[in-house]
Amino acid sequence: MPGAAPSERVTVTMPAELIAGIDRFERTRSRFIADAVRHELKRRRRQELLRSLEEPHPDSLTTASLGLESWSQGLTAGDEALLDPRAGVALRWSEEQGWQEPEG
Repeated sequence: MPGAAPSERVTVTMPAELIAGIDRFERTRSRFIADAVRHELKRRRRQELLRSLEEPHPDSLTTASLGLESWSQGLTAGDEALLDPRAGVALRWSEEQGWQEPEG
């Protein structure tokens, strides 16, 4: 686990058969549950990303089809400063943490 994050104590009520199943595979219930939650969060982030790719917001489709330069040319007078393409920040996708600035 990269960089030990601070921990918080939580109380979770689960059916006895789930606890017995955890105990068959792991001596530390907290570790097993944390791993299971990480796995589920990763699955849900991936599912959410796929859903956004399959059903993008209509405005983003219009902008993407125009291209950034064409879109910015359609701005009304005085709005040119709304977007500076050189001011963007490079990002990379991490399945564990989502969009992140590259290290280094």
